[in-house]
Amino acid sequence: MSLEQYNNLPELFFAKCKNNLKEGHLTFVDKNTHNKVTWKWEDTKNKVLALSNFLNKKINSGDRVMLVSENRPEWLISDLSIMINGSITVPNYTTYTSKDFEYVIKDCEPTGLIVSSQSLFQTIVQAAKNINYKFNFIIHFDELNKNLYDNANLFSINTIFNDYQISELSFLDLKQIQRKDPACIIYTSGTEGNPKGVVLCHGGILCNCDGAIDLLKEMKTNKHSFLTWLPLSHSYEHTIQFVQIAMEAKVFYAESLEKLLVNLQDAKPTIMTAVPRFYNNLFHKMNMKANKETGLTKNIFFKTVELGKKVFLGQKLTLVEKFINFVCENLVRKKIKKGLGGNIEAFVSGGGPLDPNVGLFLNSLGLQTLQGYGLTETSPVVSCNPPFQVKIDTVGKVLKGVEVKIEEDGEILVKGENVMLGYWRKPEATEKVLINHWIHTGDIGEIDNDGYLKITDRKKDIIVNAGGDNISPAKIENLLCLDPSIEQAMVYGDNKNYLVALIYPNQEKKFNRDEIANIIDKINQQLSAIEKIKNFYLLDEGFTIENNLLTPTMKLKRYLVKQKYLDVLNSFYKTK
Repeated sequence: MSLEQYNNLPELFFAKCKNNLKEGHLTFVDKNTHNKVTWKWEDTKNKVLALSNFLNKKINSGDRVMLVSENRPEWLISDLSIMINGSITVPNYTTYTSKDFEYVIKDCEPTGLIVSSQSLFQTIVQAAKNINYKFNFIIHFDELNKNLYDNANLFSINTIFNDYQISELSFLDLKQIQRKDPACIIYTSGTEGNPKGVVLCHGGILCNCDGAIDLLKEMKTNKHSFLTWLPLSHSYEHTIQFVQIAMEAKVFYAESLEKLLVNLQDAKPTIMTAVPRFYNNLFHKMNMKANKETGLTKNIFFKTVELGKKVFLGQKLTLVEKFINFVCENLVRKKIKKGLGGNIEAFVSGGGPLDPNVGLFLNSLGLQTLQGYGLTETSPVVSCNPPFQVKIDTVGKVLKGVEVKIEEDGEILVKGENVMLGYWRKPEATEKVLINHWIHTGDIGEIDNDGYLKITDRKKDIIVNAGGDNISPAKIENLLCLDPSIEQAMVYGDNKNYLVALIYPNQEKKFNRDEIANIIDKINQQLSAIEKIKNFYLLDEGFTIENNLLTPTMKLKRYLVKQKYLDVLNSFYKTK
């Protein structure tokens, strides 16, 4: 199935609707009744038509519209409806602070806002007021206390669904929207601390979808089911929603992270896309549970892991081991799979590096785990391990439609339709990374004899946490060092669940730990949830040129700092 025939993402959606109008499409749990609700493809289409026709009177081609919501069916409907009008979706994280929203509003100047809840509505409206910005319209999903906002241009999406039910789009020929036209602007952190808006085009996302479908073609199931829980504002999950459409899949929207295991039983997904944090947590929970067991139950679990690793690594089993492995398959692996809904064929990991030990463990338990690699600037997937051909220490083969080459210094360069159009209103920043159509990723890697890509190091100073979020350490370090009590700081947390910091206090006055902790608490109030410092260590010695922790131009040598204080940094993450 090739997606090269489609001009844009809405065209893909309507084409898939034709084949599945009466089939179940989007499932969610109603917040008020707590009942499970399923919309058919026809329901989704009608709601898209209604919102598209409404928006047609509010926005023009090329306008930006902010979309801020947790994952729910209205997210997809809003995204498609914005694009249908030739406008550009600007997804924002629900965890953004008021300052973050101020920056994005000022940078992309959105015509309108589509927002889910009362709390998000208040935060964003206040951010807009702080910079004297006014949205032409605001569409809300949940009911609002409208007394808090005096604006005639405030609309309920449910009212729009009821009042704008028009059978077809009368205002626009979708073929006018070309593959090279912008589809969305996704903001990602930069090394200098200011977010950059990555402009992705329709063709880039379609190209990524085509590559993903080609990768998964060897899987047994024809009709797939997905459980979506990663933020749709993340480029990874944003593209996955169009992969789901292209595969004509059923989609279940998870209620929350806390209810993920319950939702897995309801959704019974065939494919699970997640960031390393999810797989790390699964690894720790399974090991902790097994270690609490005694006798045969404990022994057979770890025997399953041991034999599963041998099979995965291509090592031969003895006749006795083959028999034991057969028993393990029925007593352990099938039970684990049932606990995850019963239909899982593959876990897909992206958004950050997956620990090889975690990947090997999951594969040994029959949970095929495919690690991939990408970045927001590439729509986002560059490569992924194919099913049944997993190399655990690699990020897989390069996707169809994508080119990769390795520079002399080892940097990974990427070219293809999936590469971004550029950074929004930042031509100089664009020119630094996009040279002759090749994206300079900032990652160091190599390609083995079988064509598998392996990441060996990172050039850029960006933290990618266990949730796949890109965090600028420079932004946080600059905030810390603005306080006169802190002379130097380095923030750490790559592939971790939270951030920690090395702090060198101002030596003119001796500050104790409690005083520094109070200062960090105040700074944390200015940061989003993923940027907050959870713990810190006070250094006796600063970073200098003499101790080789600073370059001659006074830049921090992060690698050497990490190497010197590795035991300290690792101690923050040891489980008790």
